Amino acid sequence: MITLKGAEVSAKIRGQVEEALGQITAVPKLAIIRVGENPDDMSYERGATKKMENFGLRVQSYVYPADISDEAFKAAFTEINEDPDVTGILLLRPLPKQICEKDIEQMIDPAKDLDGISPVNIAKVFAGDSTGFAPCTAEAVIEVLKANEIPIEGKRVTIVGRSMVVGKPLAMLMVKENATVTICHTRTRDLKGTCRNAEILVAAAGRAKMLNREYVGQDAVVIDVGINVDENGKLCGDVDYETIQETASMATPVPGGVGAVTTAVLAKHLVRAVGGKR
Repeated sequence: MITLKGAEVSAKIRGQVEEALGQITAVPKLAIIRVGENPDDMSYERGATKKMENFGLRVQSYVYPADISDEAFKAAFTEINEDPDVTGILLLRPLPKQICEKDIEQMIDPAKDLDGISPVNIAKVFAGDSTGFAPCTAEAVIEVLKANEIPIEGKRVTIVGRSMVVGKPLAMLMVKENATVTICHTRTRDLKGTCRNAEILVAAAGRAKMLNREYVGQDAVVIDVGINVDENGKLCGDVDYETIQETASMATPVPGGVGAVTTAVLAKHLVRAVGGKR
Protein backbone atom coordinates (compact mmCIF):
# COMPACT_ATOMS: atom_id res chain seq x y z
CA MET A 1 0.00 0.00 0.00
CA ILE A 2 1.25 3.46 -0.92
CA THR A 3 1.10 6.12 1.79
CA LEU A 4 -0.23 9.46 0.52
CA LYS A 5 1.67 12.00 2.62
CA GLY A 6 0.20 15.44 3.11
CA ALA A 7 3.56 17.18 3.24
CA GLU A 8 4.22 16.45 -0.43
CA VAL A 9 0.85 17.88 -1.47
CA SER A 10 1.36 20.89 0.79
CA ALA A 11 4.71 21.58 -0.89
CA LYS A 12 3.02 21.67 -4.30
CA ILE A 13 0.41 24.11 -3.04
CA ARG A 14 3.15 26.25 -1.52
CA GLY A 15 4.66 26.60 -4.98
CA GLN A 16 1.30 27.81 -6.29
CA VAL A 17 0.98 30.30 -3.44
CA GLU A 18 4.48 31.67 -3.99
CA GLU A 19 3.77 32.10 -7.70
CA ALA A 20 0.55 33.98 -6.90
CA LEU A 21 2.33 36.19 -4.37
CA GLY A 22 4.76 37.21 -7.09
CA GLN A 23 1.87 38.70 -9.03
CA ILE A 24 0.48 40.94 -6.28
CA THR A 25 1.96 43.90 -4.42
CA ALA A 26 0.48 43.55 -0.94
CA VAL A 27 0.95 40.48 1.27
CA PRO A 28 -2.52 39.23 2.29
CA LYS A 29 -3.49 38.90 5.94
CA LEU A 30 -5.42 36.11 7.63
CA ALA A 31 -7.48 36.80 10.74
CA ILE A 32 -7.95 33.72 12.94
CA ILE A 33 -10.83 34.20 15.37
CA ARG A 34 -10.97 31.97 18.44
CA VAL A 35 -13.40 32.06 21.36
CA GLY A 36 -12.29 30.23 24.49
CA GLU A 37 -9.39 27.84 25.13
CA ASN A 38 -10.51 24.66 23.39
CA PRO A 39 -7.35 22.54 22.92
CA ASP A 40 -8.38 21.39 19.43
CA ASP A 41 -8.97 24.98 18.33
CA MET A 42 -5.66 26.10 19.79
CA SER A 43 -3.82 23.27 18.06
CA TYR A 44 -5.38 24.12 14.70
CA GLU A 45 -4.61 27.80 15.27
CA ARG A 46 -0.94 27.02 15.90
CA GLY A 47 -0.74 24.85 12.80
CA ALA A 48 -2.46 27.42 10.60
CA THR A 49 -0.29 30.24 11.95
CA LYS A 50 2.89 28.30 11.28
CA LYS A 51 1.72 27.41 7.76
CA MET A 52 0.85 31.01 6.88
CA GLU A 53 4.19 32.29 8.12
CA ASN A 54 6.09 29.54 6.25
CA PHE A 55 4.22 30.46 3.08
CA GLY A 56 5.19 34.12 3.49
CA LEU A 57 1.71 35.31 4.48
CA ARG A 58 0.57 37.56 7.32
CA VAL A 59 -1.58 36.17 10.12
CA GLN A 60 -3.10 37.57 13.31
CA SER A 61 -5.13 35.79 15.97
CA TYR A 62 -8.08 37.43 17.69
CA VAL A 63 -8.90 35.61 20.92
CA TYR A 64 -11.97 36.20 23.08
CA PRO A 65 -13.07 34.72 26.42
CA ALA A 66 -15.43 31.76 26.33
CA ASP A 67 -18.09 33.72 28.23
CA ILE A 68 -18.17 36.71 25.86
CA SER A 69 -21.73 37.84 25.17
CA ASP A 70 -23.39 37.42 21.81
CA GLU A 71 -23.62 41.19 21.41
CA ALA A 72 -19.97 41.82 22.30
CA PHE A 73 -18.70 39.08 20.00
CA LYS A 74 -20.78 40.30 17.08
CA ALA A 75 -19.41 43.82 17.57
CA ALA A 76 -15.83 42.50 17.59
CA PHE A 77 -16.49 40.26 14.61
CA THR A 78 -17.99 43.14 12.63
CA GLU A 79 -14.87 45.23 13.23
CA ILE A 80 -12.61 42.44 11.91
CA ASN A 81 -14.97 41.69 9.04
CA GLU A 82 -14.90 45.31 7.89
CA ASP A 83 -11.16 45.87 8.41
CA PRO A 84 -9.66 46.59 4.96
CA ASP A 85 -6.31 45.19 6.12
CA VAL A 86 -7.89 41.76 6.73
CA THR A 87 -7.93 39.75 3.50
CA GLY A 88 -9.47 36.56 4.85
CA ILE A 89 -11.09 35.18 7.99
CA LEU A 90 -10.90 31.78 9.66
CA LEU A 91 -13.50 31.36 12.40
CA LEU A 92 -12.77 28.43 14.72
CA ARG A 93 -15.97 26.58 15.49
CA PRO A 94 -18.14 25.55 17.20
CA LEU A 95 -18.74 28.79 19.06
CA PRO A 96 -19.99 28.85 22.67
CA LYS A 97 -23.73 28.29 22.96
CA GLN A 98 -24.51 31.90 23.92
CA ILE A 99 -23.32 33.09 20.49
CA CYS A 100 -25.66 32.57 17.55
CA GLU A 101 -23.38 30.87 15.04
CA LYS A 102 -25.98 31.13 12.27
CA ASP A 103 -25.92 34.91 12.58
CA ILE A 104 -22.14 34.96 12.19
CA GLU A 105 -22.40 32.78 9.07
CA GLN A 106 -24.78 35.37 7.63
CA MET A 107 -22.55 38.27 8.67
CA ILE A 108 -19.19 37.13 7.30
CA ASP A 109 -18.11 38.77 4.06
CA PRO A 110 -18.23 35.97 1.44
CA ALA A 111 -15.07 37.40 -0.17
CA LYS A 112 -13.21 36.91 3.15
CA ASP A 113 -14.89 33.63 4.11
CA LEU A 114 -11.94 31.32 3.44
CA ASP A 115 -13.48 28.21 5.00
CA GLY A 116 -16.79 28.33 3.17
CA ILE A 117 -19.25 28.93 6.00
CA SER A 118 -21.38 31.71 4.50
CA PRO A 119 -24.63 30.80 2.69
CA VAL A 120 -23.25 32.49 -0.43
CA ASN A 121 -20.18 30.26 -0.61
CA ILE A 122 -22.10 27.13 0.33
CA ALA A 123 -24.59 27.85 -2.47
CA LYS A 124 -21.74 28.32 -4.95
CA VAL A 125 -20.18 25.00 -3.97
CA PHE A 126 -23.48 23.20 -4.45
CA ALA A 127 -24.03 25.00 -7.77
CA GLY A 128 -20.59 23.97 -9.02
CA ASP A 129 -19.49 27.63 -9.11
CA SER A 130 -15.73 27.72 -8.59
CA THR A 131 -15.74 31.43 -7.65
CA GLY A 132 -16.85 30.48 -4.15
CA PHE A 133 -14.69 29.18 -1.31
CA ALA A 134 -15.31 25.54 -0.41
CA PRO A 135 -14.56 24.34 3.14
CA CYS A 136 -10.79 23.85 3.31
CA THR A 137 -10.89 20.24 4.49
CA ALA A 138 -13.25 19.17 1.70
CA GLU A 139 -11.08 20.86 -0.91
CA ALA A 140 -7.96 19.31 0.65
CA VAL A 141 -9.29 15.85 -0.23
CA ILE A 142 -9.53 16.86 -3.89
CA GLU A 143 -6.02 18.34 -3.72
CA VAL A 144 -4.60 15.08 -2.35
CA LEU A 145 -6.14 13.06 -5.17
CA LYS A 146 -5.08 15.45 -7.92
CA ALA A 147 -1.55 15.95 -6.60
CA ASN A 148 -1.07 12.18 -6.66
CA GLU A 149 -2.64 11.92 -10.14
CA ILE A 150 -5.44 9.70 -8.90
CA PRO A 151 -8.33 9.85 -11.41
CA ILE A 152 -11.67 11.00 -10.03
CA GLU A 153 -13.80 11.11 -13.17
CA GLY A 154 -16.10 8.13 -13.47
CA LYS A 155 -14.98 6.64 -10.16
CA ARG A 156 -17.28 5.24 -7.51
CA VAL A 157 -16.72 7.48 -4.49
CA THR A 158 -18.17 6.74 -1.07
CA ILE A 159 -18.05 9.37 1.67
CA VAL A 160 -18.74 8.28 5.24
CA GLY A 161 -20.05 11.41 6.95
CA ARG A 162 -22.59 14.04 5.95
CA SER A 163 -21.50 17.20 7.76
CA MET A 164 -21.43 20.63 6.11
CA VAL A 165 -17.73 20.80 6.94
CA VAL A 166 -16.66 17.79 4.87
CA GLY A 167 -19.25 15.26 3.72
CA LYS A 168 -21.84 17.31 1.84
CA PRO A 169 -19.53 19.91 0.23
CA LEU A 170 -17.02 17.19 -0.68
CA ALA A 171 -19.78 15.25 -2.41
CA MET A 172 -20.48 18.31 -4.57
CA LEU A 173 -16.78 18.79 -5.35
CA MET A 174 -16.58 15.13 -6.37
CA VAL A 175 -19.66 15.44 -8.58
CA LYS A 176 -18.06 18.45 -10.24
CA GLU A 177 -15.12 16.16 -11.07
CA ASN A 178 -17.63 13.72 -12.65
CA ALA A 179 -17.43 11.08 -9.95
CA THR A 180 -20.39 8.89 -8.95
CA VAL A 181 -20.93 9.69 -5.29
CA THR A 182 -22.57 7.88 -2.38
CA ILE A 183 -22.89 9.56 1.04
CA CYS A 184 -23.12 7.21 4.03
CA HIS A 185 -24.20 7.94 7.58
CA THR A 186 -25.38 6.25 10.77
CA ARG A 187 -28.60 5.00 9.15
CA THR A 188 -27.00 3.58 6.02
CA ARG A 189 -27.97 -0.04 5.50
CA ASP A 190 -25.10 -2.43 4.79
CA LEU A 191 -22.46 0.20 5.44
CA LYS A 192 -19.66 -2.33 4.99
CA GLY A 193 -20.94 -3.45 1.61
CA THR A 194 -21.46 0.11 0.40
CA CYS A 195 -17.95 1.10 1.45
CA ARG A 196 -16.39 -2.01 -0.11
CA ASN A 197 -17.93 -1.04 -3.45
CA ALA A 198 -16.04 2.26 -3.48
CA GLU A 199 -13.00 2.86 -5.63
CA ILE A 200 -12.30 5.98 -3.56
CA LEU A 201 -13.38 5.80 0.08
CA VAL A 202 -13.40 8.96 2.20
CA ALA A 203 -13.72 8.56 5.97
CA ALA A 204 -15.17 11.67 7.62
CA ALA A 205 -17.35 10.29 10.39
CA GLY A 206 -15.39 11.53 13.41
CA ARG A 207 -15.16 8.08 15.05
CA ALA A 208 -11.77 6.62 15.88
CA LYS A 209 -10.77 3.61 13.75
CA MET A 210 -14.39 3.07 12.70
CA LEU A 211 -13.46 1.65 9.29
CA ASN A 212 -11.25 -1.42 9.11
CA ARG A 213 -10.33 -3.80 6.29
CA GLU A 214 -13.88 -5.15 6.18
CA TYR A 215 -15.01 -1.77 4.81
CA VAL A 216 -12.30 -1.41 2.17
CA GLY A 217 -12.54 -2.96 -1.28
CA GLN A 218 -9.51 -4.44 -3.01
CA ASP A 219 -7.19 -1.74 -4.36
CA ALA A 220 -9.40 1.12 -3.14
CA VAL A 221 -7.92 4.55 -2.46
CA VAL A 222 -8.67 5.54 1.14
CA ILE A 223 -8.69 9.17 2.27
CA ASP A 224 -8.93 9.55 6.05
CA VAL A 225 -10.20 12.94 7.16
CA GLY A 226 -10.81 12.00 10.80
CA ILE A 227 -8.72 13.32 13.67
CA ASN A 228 -9.36 11.43 16.90
CA VAL A 229 -7.56 10.23 20.01
CA ASP A 230 -7.35 6.47 20.51
CA GLU A 231 -7.42 4.44 23.72
CA ASN A 232 -3.69 5.07 24.18
CA GLY A 233 -4.03 8.83 23.89
CA LYS A 234 -2.49 8.93 20.40
CA LEU A 235 -3.84 10.72 17.36
CA CYS A 236 -5.62 8.47 14.91
CA GLY A 237 -8.08 8.72 12.06
CA ASP A 238 -11.45 7.21 11.29
CA VAL A 239 -9.67 4.33 9.54
CA ASP A 240 -7.92 1.47 11.31
CA TYR A 241 -4.83 2.10 9.21
CA GLU A 242 -2.87 -1.01 10.12
CA THR A 243 -5.67 -3.38 9.07
CA ILE A 244 -6.02 -2.06 5.50
CA GLN A 245 -2.42 -2.54 4.42
CA GLU A 246 -3.17 -5.57 2.26
CA THR A 247 -6.45 -4.26 0.87
CA ALA A 248 -6.11 -0.58 -0.04
CA SER A 249 -3.84 0.49 -2.88
CA MET A 250 -3.23 3.91 -1.35
CA ALA A 251 -4.21 5.68 1.87
CA THR A 252 -3.57 8.87 3.80
CA PRO A 253 -2.13 8.52 7.32
CA VAL A 254 -3.25 10.31 10.48
CA PRO A 255 -1.42 12.40 11.45
CA GLY A 256 0.50 13.56 8.40
CA GLY A 257 -2.24 13.27 5.80
CA VAL A 258 -5.19 15.49 4.93
CA GLY A 259 -4.66 17.79 7.93
CA ALA A 260 -1.38 19.11 6.55
CA VAL A 261 -3.09 19.87 3.25
CA THR A 262 -6.07 21.65 4.85
CA THR A 263 -3.95 24.52 6.15
CA ALA A 264 -2.18 24.74 2.78
CA VAL A 265 -5.58 25.11 1.09
CA LEU A 266 -6.35 27.87 3.60
CA ALA A 267 -3.22 29.70 2.42
CA LYS A 268 -4.25 29.18 -1.20
CA HIS A 269 -7.67 30.66 -0.44
CA LEU A 270 -6.07 33.64 1.30
CA VAL A 271 -4.10 34.56 -1.81
CA ARG A 272 -7.20 34.12 -3.98
CA ALA A 273 -9.11 36.49 -1.71
CA VAL A 274 -6.83 39.45 -2.45
CA GLY A 275 -9.00 42.31 -3.60
CA GLY A 276 -12.05 40.05 -3.54
CA LYS A 277 -10.62 38.40 -6.67
CA ARG A 278 -11.52 34.70 -6.67
